[in-house]
Amino acid sequence: MPPSIKQVALQAGVSTATVSRLLNKPESVSSDTAGKINEAIAALGFRPNFNGRNLRAGRSRTVGVVVPTLSNTVFAQCLQGIELAARALDYSVMFTATEYRQEDEAAAVNLLLSHRVDGVILTVADASASGTLDVLDREGIPYVLTYNQPQQASRLSVSVDNRAAAHDAVAHLIALGHTRIQMLTGQFNASDRAIQRYHGYLDAMRAHGLTPMTPIEVPRHTGLTSAHLQAFADPQQCPSALFCSNDLLALAAMRDLRELGLRVPEDVSVMGFDGIPLGEMMSPVLASAVQPSEQIGEVALRTLVAAIGQTEGSAGPVSQTLAHTIRHGGSVRVLS
Repeated sequence: MPPSIKQVALQAGVSTATVSRLLNKPESVSSDTAGKINEAIAALGFRPNFNGRNLRAGRSRTVGVVVPTLSNTVFAQCLQGIELAARALDYSVMFTATEYRQEDEAAAVNLLLSHRVDGVILTVADASASGTLDVLDREGIPYVLTYNQPQQASRLSVSVDNRAAAHDAVAHLIALGHTRIQMLTGQFNASDRAIQRYHGYLDAMRAHGLTPMTPIEVPRHTGLTSAHLQAFADPQQCPSALFCSNDLLALAAMRDLRELGLRVPEDVSVMGFDGIPLGEMMSPVLASAVQPSEQIGEVALRTLVAAIGQTEGSAGPVSQTLAHTIRHGGSVRVLS
């Protein structure tokens, strides 16, 4: 049996109430008494259990996190930001992944709610038409979206402007002289972010009087096979540049283009979206629209905690759009 608070009190020569005060309000216990209790805790290997206290207070001080996948380091970076901010605010984090399966979103949220989380941070397939978010709204459970940009102002979110960032990435390619630019993306029905980035691609092409090319949709958002790029072996069908809806697709495209005998960027320039650190380690460095994923996670956690603690009639937290940047890299070149 693990040691109890009563055993700590006996060893320290104090009451259980004094031990409890130290654990809950350390400033209310004198330094001498605190020293005795901490020595007893260390000697016994006592580990306080805050579950009972939190549940009596009506809070678990735990937040749930639902991400599409952890194979894309964007979400791992976001989770890092969430975890660091949660630790600073004395919250714990539980997370699960849906692997881009929209039908698994409700099950993932239900699992977290069964563990009595106080609120949820999540990225869904389509924030403007989500049955999972409808349920959270009806039940009054606080939540914050990351990366999604819902049409409903009542749905809190933290994201970059996906459409504007994509526009800027494609405009960068156009400024380098590219006119035949094609978009490579995961399936649109699995990611509203990909759709928003496609609209940004269209905005940039049309603003410069260029004809958009049919996007290439691949089954997964984190990789593809060279079969999807086979047509590029024909110079008449090959674009001068690929704009990819995320960096992992861009890196996979660079690999598969090489397998087809095409050089990056001499034959095809490749531009990504996300700005994952791995892209800077590649040769050539992957050019990308960079979003601050760790900051997105941190801001989302703080926004959720504010929503959890909101009192009736008080001003609540608001959605935030963070700044993006364009990372220049050797994966794109100036057309002569």
